[in-house]
Parts: sequence; structure tokens; C-alpha cells
Amino acid sequence: MRTLVYAHRGSSKAYAENTRAAYMQALVDGADGIECDVHLSSDGFVVCHHDPTVDRTSDSTGRVGEKTLDQLRNLDFSSWKNPSIPEEFGAINEQLVTLRELVLLMQKADRDVGLAVEIKHPSPFGRRLEDATLAELTDLGWNAKDSMLGKIYVTFMSFDPGSVRYLLERIPARHLCQLVTEVDEEWIDELVRSGETDRAGVAAVLAQAMTQGVELLDSGVPQLAGPGVAYVRKHPSVIAAWMRRGATFRVWTVDDPEDAGFLVDLGVEQLTSNVPAFIKSHLGIS
Repeated sequence: MRTLVYAHRGSSKAYAENTRAAYMQALVDGADGIECDVHLSSDGFVVCHHDPTVDRTSDSTGRVGEKTLDQLRNLDFSSWKNPSIPEEFGAINEQLVTLRELVLLMQKADRDVGLAVEIKHPSPFGRRLEDATLAELTDLGWNAKDSMLGKIYVTFMSFDPGSVRYLLERIPARHLCQLVTEVDEEWIDELVRSGETDRAGVAAVLAQAMTQGVELLDSGVPQLAGPGVAYVRKHPSVIAAWMRRGATFRVWTVDDPEDAGFLVDLGVEQLTSNVPAFIKSHLGIS
């Protein structure tokens, strides 16, 4: 079994997450795949960004979904992490990329590579986010049956079981990943910062979503399981049950060689890392 290493939001230890530079570095690093997060801009473009707001990752504030693509492009998404971007990785105002632009970057690599698209919820656009994502990929030549776009194998992920169930009606289960984790203060804080006012309500909704996500994986659908490292260590019996029923695991975020070795020994086939080259080197993967 060959372990695949996906670049988490690109090679995001080297450059700011979900930026052109981070994605291009991931391809240089020989990552087996790239993981990205997607939201919709106010004018309907599928953009690669993690948080519901730009506050943490740019020189501005506000919700992604309330800004046009042009407004987002005018922000600096890189300097907070590493403003020293090689010229070939694009200028500061080229670091925010759309999903389409990411696919085109990956196609230039001209090799077999995976693309893991995380659908971010809650979204002010509801399931329009899923519809727009699928429409964009279809326009680029993606085929839902085998989920291939040329040499790019596309999979879809979400913490939101509703999103996964929605996609299951449109995409074979083998291409879908239910993400699961512990509901922690950091996650709750993220949603509170984005404008949710009821902290207890946010915590309850997240807990319910994770319960439903676990139930989906218990049922054998979808076929990709996406727990975090801490979840794997905390719930060995649950992980063993999913393995017995044949789930393929994609575990995040694996930056520690000890975690990588533990997971590979456990039988995990896919790791997601901020430092893909380092983890591949540690595991002896070419």
C-alpha cells in the first residue's frame, strides 16, 4: 500500500494557506494531492479560502460571501504569513485564486494528482455552494462517474453531513469524504467571529453535525473517512470499526513524523499535511 500525502491548503507551512504560492509549492514538493477549501463570493465565484471571513488571513475584514471576486483580489492574503513570494508564484494581488484557477495550475503540472475540495459550511448561499462547485468543475471537463478531470482525481469533503448527503445524490460515494473532529473552542470561536451570536447554539449545532457525521460513516456511506489525528487517537474502537467495513482514511493534519508513522502502521492510506515534502521524506515516499 502506497501512502498518499495531500498538501493541506497547499504547502501552507511555507506560504499562506489557500494561496497560489502555497498551491504551487505543493506541486513543487511532489504532493500527491492538494486540499482546498471553497466559499462563494458575492458575485458567485467559487473561491479558495478557509474561514467564512477574511479577518484572519488578509489585511481587511468582512465575510467572504459579501465581497465580489474583484474586491477579494484587492486584498493581501499573503503578508501575514510570508510576503517573500518567488516571482514565478505570482504577485501579491494574484494569491487569492478561484477553484478554476487552481485546477488550471494543477493541469500545468501534467501528472497524476488528487484534488480534495472541502465544502465550507455554514454558507450564506446554502447548497448553491455545492451546485456552483460542481458546475465549475463540469465546465472544465470533470466527469462525475469516475471524478476525473484529465489527470486530476477530484474528491469532495465536508464537516457538514447535509452537504455530504446532498452530494451523495449527485456523485458516487467513493468520491466523498465525511470529515469528523471533536467540537472545540477554536471551532466555536471561528463561527462566533463570523457573526453567529449564540455561542451555546453554535456549539449544539456543531455537536449535532458531528454526531450525524459519525452515523454516516458508521453506515458505510460515504466511503472516505476524514478524522483528525486527535480523533483517531481518542477513538480507536470507532476507527477500527470503520476500517473493518472498508473505509479509506484521509487523516488531517499530519505534520508530526510520529503521527505519520503511527497512522501508516494503523493502515491509513492518505495523510493531509502542511509540510507534504517533509512527511513524504520521513516516510521514504518518492
